[in-house]
Amino acid sequence: MSTDISLKHINKLAIPALISGISEPILSLTDAAIVGNIQFNATESLAAVGIVTTFLSMLIWVLGQTRSAISSIVSQYVGANELNKIKNLPAQAIFIITSLSLLIIVGTYPFAESVFKLYNASNLILEYCVEYYRIRVFGFPFTLFTIAVFGAFRGLQNTYYPMIIAIIGALLNIVLDVVLVYGIEGFINPMNIKGAAYASVIAQFVMAMLSAYYLLKKTIIPLKLSFPFNKEISRFLLMILNLFVRTIALNVTLYFASSFATSYGAKYIAAYTIAINLWFLGAFIIDGYASAGNILSGKLYGGKEYNSLITLSNKLIKYGVILGFITAAIGAIFYYPIGNIFSNDPEVLNTFYSVFYIVLLMQPLCALAFIFDGIFKGLGKMKYLRNVLIFSTFLVFVPLLFWLDNLGYKLYAIFIALTIWIIARGIPLIIKFRQLFLPLAKKY
Repeated sequence: MSTDISLKHINKLAIPALISGISEPILSLTDAAIVGNIQFNATESLAAVGIVTTFLSMLIWVLGQTRSAISSIVSQYVGANELNKIKNLPAQAIFIITSLSLLIIVGTYPFAESVFKLYNASNLILEYCVEYYRIRVFGFPFTLFTIAVFGAFRGLQNTYYPMIIAIIGALLNIVLDVVLVYGIEGFINPMNIKGAAYASVIAQFVMAMLSAYYLLKKTIIPLKLSFPFNKEISRFLLMILNLFVRTIALNVTLYFASSFATSYGAKYIAAYTIAINLWFLGAFIIDGYASAGNILSGKLYGGKEYNSLITLSNKLIKYGVILGFITAAIGAIFYYPIGNIFSNDPEVLNTFYSVFYIVLLMQPLCALAFIFDGIFKGLGKMKYLRNVLIFSTFLVFVPLLFWLDNLGYKLYAIFIALTIWIIARGIPLIIKFRQLFLPLAKKY
């Protein structure tokens, strides 16, 4: 039976994936918005949230690649109608990745101050970074557990339950942020930046529990760890290794961007925090269609439906670029009100407004890069993804950033370099995909 790649079916996967995908940036954006409006030291608190969010995003993206690897393998077996052969794989993958997350906590908690000094944080910003991180890091294993379960659902061509989980987590986080950061007079004292951290951890825990519940109740995949390891565990680990290297390259980009912004001063890192988190939000919105590409390409590849795979890629390019333009247009319409959500400091806002238009112009370009990221992950072609990101980071972004910074462009340097970096990521993937599958589509 051929796989449905109609717009209706793509949207059935993409829209829930879009909603579930923005849960993590919403946690960070909520923290930024609430903390950026506290009564005392709002700018320093916002800067600290931005720095810690960058570091946590690095950890989540490095270890959270289990979602793509699990999704790729499960979807390919679904396409081949052989799901029973890998039923025990997700539990084994979750065990491996959550064990690593505990090691990360042990390895970073005592050295939090040293970690954030590497991001050029100092004085009150450094103090807030340490306070915020030493609470929020305990939500890390719950986040990775949830991400891995989401990968299993994606492989099963189901994005509905991850969406439900993400909505509950995001709403809970917003409520807890307001209550714990600002307090309730006579009941709860304001906890400021610590309250934002506690809110995120509680929300992440609840999402993990809901993920376990829905996986056990709504699928045939168990969470009980069993041995021996599944025969696909070696391919899973190889995928993860390639994605680890790729994600380290990705986070080199984010590290340099955050480090340079911090070195310019508090108003710059605060403005950068707003801009980069909005960029993350836009990226995760577009990632809904990238997720559909991930889910469907794996199934099509497993079923050897190569003509449909080409058709799918063409449709996703069109839908993704249109969505990118819509996102940019909405950002342009609400250009100034968006900034006021996150800060009331005129210097921070003016600095943010000076570069926000670059973030908006990037959105259609991001669509191309992210959609083909998703397709290649679904195909299991992690090695090529790794090589492309290494090239775009070390031979494009880093040299360009240093050059533009030397010219005194400051935040302009960061966001111009990010734009060229996105282009360097997307074009090679499009070319390689067509080289691989146009001949196969003609042959079959």
